[in-house]
Formats: sequence, C-alpha cells, structure tokens
Amino acid sequence: MTDEVGDAKRALRAELRQRRRNQTSTEREQATTALTAHLVDLATRTAARSVSAYLSAETEPNTRPFLNWAFAHDVRVLFPVSRPDGLLDWSVGDGESETRGLFGLPEPVGELLSPMAINDVDLIIVPAACIDHGGMRMGWGRGYFDKTLGSMEKRPPVYAVVFDSEYVESVPRERHDMPVDGVVTPSGIHEF
Repeated sequence: MTDEVGDAKRALRAELRQRRRNQTSTEREQATTALTAHLVDLATRTAARSVSAYLSAETEPNTRPFLNWAFAHDVRVLFPVSRPDGLLDWSVGDGESETRGLFGLPEPVGELLSPMAINDVDLIIVPAACIDHGGMRMGWGRGYFDKTLGSMEKRPPVYAVVFDSEYVESVPRERHDMPVDGVVTPSGIHEF
C-alpha cells in the first residue's frame, strides 16, 4: 500500500466513523426502514434462498430487520466470523444468540463452518465504509471481505450496504480492493 493511498483511506474512514456517530436516532430509524425494504426487494428479486449477511454494529446501517425477515421467510443466513489469520469462517445463526467477535463486532453463536461455506449462497451482503459510483468498495481496513471475495471462483451477486452520503464519486483504491455488483442505500438499490 502506498503511504498516500493508505493515509487517504485512514482519513476518510475517520470522517465516516464520526459522521455515523453523529446521526440522530430519527435519521437512523428512517434509514433502517428504507434499507430493509430495499434489502427485502433485492433478496426477493434474486430469488435468494441462502444469503451471506452480517450482524450490524451500533453505528452501521441496520441489517437486523432484514435478517428478521429472512428468518421468517426460511431464507438461510450465513454470518461471517473473523479469524486471527485474516480469513472468515461462517456460521448459520439462530437470529437470537450473539457474541462479540475478534474486533468487538457482533457475531452469531452457532456451529462454525469453513471459509468455503460462502460458496453455497445466492447473494452476498457486505458492510462497507463507502462505495463509489463504479462499484469500488472501501472497507474498514482489515481486508477480510476483499480476501474472501477475491478467492471465490464463482461468486454470486455482492451488494454493499451504506448510508446515502457514503455512496460517493470515487474512493482511494489499492490493487487488492474488490468491487461489488451493487450497493443498497436508504434511497435505493444501485447496480454496476
């Protein structure tokens, strides 16, 4: 990583974290309602019977109402579980029990499946710090999803979830960064 790109990413991540912390509860609730409708539409439109998604942390766009919908509609949900070696294991959560993972992020309690388990899903929903108009994803700097997506031989559609202000003109980019097929924001679904 060049220092210049790394510095630009660090500065942008700090700004985005602060912006997320400054959101009002009303803004968050409105965003959650809209995001949930779009995620349900996406899962329905793609006829996904199995999805990979994540348990949103407090300041992230809230995926939990969508996950509740998935459980209620017998859509199998695979959740990432961070490993110290930089790979992701997966778990089929029960939608109720969770713990704090390696980086203090919420993770499901359940049987651990290997990194290969993601190869069986119909749709992948990933977190992001921001997404640019060309589909380039900037994550939070640990590279877990870039490694996972980059190693998949045949990957299903991948959509990131961000707030409207995080869908931007361009993001600092490095060779290992992986693009997504679409982004879900409170204002809609954008495909690349």
